[in-house]
Parts: sequence; structure tokens; C-alpha cells
Amino acid sequence: MRKLQTQGVHHITLVGADRQSTIDFWEGTLGMPLVFDQPNLDRPEEGHLYFDPGDGRLITVFTNESRKPAMRRASTEVGAVHHVAFSVSQATFRQAVVRLDERGIKHSGPKDRGFMDSIYFEDPNGLLIELASYRFEPPFGCSYADVMIEAHRLRVAAGDYNIQELHLADAIENLVRRRQGSLSGARDAKDAYPK
Repeated sequence: MRKLQTQGVHHITLVGADRQSTIDFWEGTLGMPLVFDQPNLDRPEEGHLYFDPGDGRLITVFTNESRKPAMRRASTEVGAVHHVAFSVSQATFRQAVVRLDERGIKHSGPKDRGFMDSIYFEDPNGLLIELASYRFEPPFGCSYADVMIEAHRLRVAAGDYNIQELHLADAIENLVRRRQGSLSGARDAKDAYPK
């Protein structure tokens, strides 16, 4: 028996309301360009809108002119989607409260997640949306997942409850040390300022 190895999220498809309210939210609120528009090939009475969330992957939404925005929290039963998170820069994250408040969108306010900052709000159909901003950049040649697994190992070894910035900084140092050699031979921390 062998795995079916995935290589990333191809797209996520959501059930939306009508076409215009869908465009107003995904492009007009979250800034995702509408990049493709065709009928739902399995249900021709529905539209199928494709949005770029910023990384070239796709968020797609089925629309139907007979549906209106639900304006209530979507199901969180077993098997349902709890929330969808989108990456934003720290500059955008710091503006999120003001920009959501300008639209009258209720939100959680900023949440400290140790390794990232988050803010939550619902789309017009009740899907919980998270805007997430990492507090670190991975070293060249490494991914966010590389940093997270290394920080997790450091957190567990220290007996800490959750990942904090100290774990991230040490994880990045460890990854750089393993990835990039040095001619000096002595890579321990040094005090370069004589007393």
C-alpha cells in the first residue's frame, strides 16, 4: 500500500450566494482578483467564479442568482469547514481592525498566536475567515513548515505550552546552521564588543 502524496492545495471551492455579492466580498473586501468565470460544469444553472488569493492558487465559489447571502454562522458540525485562513502582511494586518470597522464587519480583534497574529470575521454567508500574519520569514531555501516543525521540536524540548517568538528565532538559527556551511569553523555566539 502506498500514499497518494499531495504537493499543495490546488483550490478550495465554496458554495456562495449570488454572483455580485460573491465578487463584492472576495474581490471588493479581500482584494482577490476574479481571474476566471464559467458555468459550474456539473450544474449549469450555477456560476463558478475563480479568485486568486495572492499566491496564484485558487479560491473558487459556486454562485446562483436564486441564492442570497445567509448572514448567519455556517455549520461547524463534524466534517464541516471551521474556517479558512488567508495570509496577509504585517502592514495589512495592522490595518485590519480599521478596515473591517469601516465596513461595519464584526470581528474578533487581533489574536496573539505566538508564531502569528490572527483576526477572525465571517463572510456574508457565515463562513469564518481568518486573516493570519506570520511573525517570521523563513530562511532562504526553507519553508514556513520547516520553521514550524523546528520551532515545535524546541518548544516540546523546553516543555513550553505553545510556540513563541524565542522558539521561532532559535529554529531559524538552527535551520541556517544546517543549511549553510561556514569557513570560520566556530559558529557559536560570540561577544564582538570588547569590555
